[in-house]
Amino acid sequence: MALINYITQVQLDHGALALLPQELERAGIVKPLVVTDAGVRAAGLLDRAVAALGGRAHTVFDATPSNPTERAVRAAAELYRSEGCDGLVAIGGGSSIDLAKGVAIAATHPGPLTTYATIEGGSPRISERVAPLIAIPTTAGTGSEVARGAIVIVDDGRKLGFHSWHLVPKAAICDPELTLGLPPFLTAATGMDAIAHCMETFMAPAVNPPADGIALDGLERAWANIEKATRDGSDREARFHMMSASMQGAMAFQKGLGCVHSLSHSLGGANPKLHHGTLNAMFLPAVVKFNASAPTIVKERRLERMAHAMGVAVRAGDAPDAVAEAIRAMNQRLGLPSGLAALGVEDAMYERIIDGAMADHTHKTNPRLATRDDYARMLEESM
Repeated sequence: MALINYITQVQLDHGALALLPQELERAGIVKPLVVTDAGVRAAGLLDRAVAALGGRAHTVFDATPSNPTERAVRAAAELYRSEGCDGLVAIGGGSSIDLAKGVAIAATHPGPLTTYATIEGGSPRISERVAPLIAIPTTAGTGSEVARGAIVIVDDGRKLGFHSWHLVPKAAICDPELTLGLPPFLTAATGMDAIAHCMETFMAPAVNPPADGIALDGLERAWANIEKATRDGSDREARFHMMSASMQGAMAFQKGLGCVHSLSHSLGGANPKLHHGTLNAMFLPAVVKFNASAPTIVKERRLERMAHAMGVAVRAGDAPDAVAEAIRAMNQRLGLPSGLAALGVEDAMYERIIDGAMADHTHKTNPRLATRDDYARMLEESM
């Protein structure tokens, strides 16, 4: 059992779900609201989590949308208060965990959720009053179980980030056994989300050597195992490495992300049916090439170092094209869409997507500050 104390306490191992009662006790949670979605319930994973509670009183909210919304946060927060809950257990992918973080704010803080959005200056308003949260991921992608942020579509249609160290779950229970039944497409899409986190945070310009080391190791694990996990969902070793890489990507991205996420957040807000990890996979090649000339990327040979972790051979000067092409080839082997056009994205959507990207909290942490024209070119290259 690997017990990691970094941003929060992480329990990482096959069978770690059995540790839920001790983590609830450590967090002081007597009656949790269990936040999940219909798919997790249908897969039997909610039943496994409830069984792990060992008879502890609890209430279930299982109406998490594929992209969490302020409306769903309100509904869950009302249930939290009416049932006298004193903490949260989120079991599912990033949507369930992010929705639970929204509930942690809404159930304990006054006013509309937008008040606490990062781009609205709301982060300092999120206080230690937030409800305590235990996070149990059932996918290996977002890493929200160790992150200080959540992404929620608010009532006006914007897809906004909410960030505070108070939102970090009190414990993350990372049990790879919960991902064994994940279908191939979701394995691939969420796995590419983890890869995007590791790559984009490694390219971010902030100085954080531990985060860089964690990101590179996570990239190496994910790149070597994503095809194995997608081909054979019962491969326990591959599932372990993918869950670790997902957790590592989020540990590292406290350093910052960039244009991949500013674009995917914006497009995901415009069309909530689009999967976040899939969008990241589509945007990653174009953003890698855009970032190639950034001073920190060149000086510290960051693309070459990523290529090494990916096992991609590069000659002098060809790292941007080699890394971008390796990502495109991986997307194809995994059966992901060929580009944005295959997802129904049209040129007429560009202006709205660019508006959202320019306003996103990850826009300014990219190693090169993108202009509207830059974003237009990245969209075109990703079609």
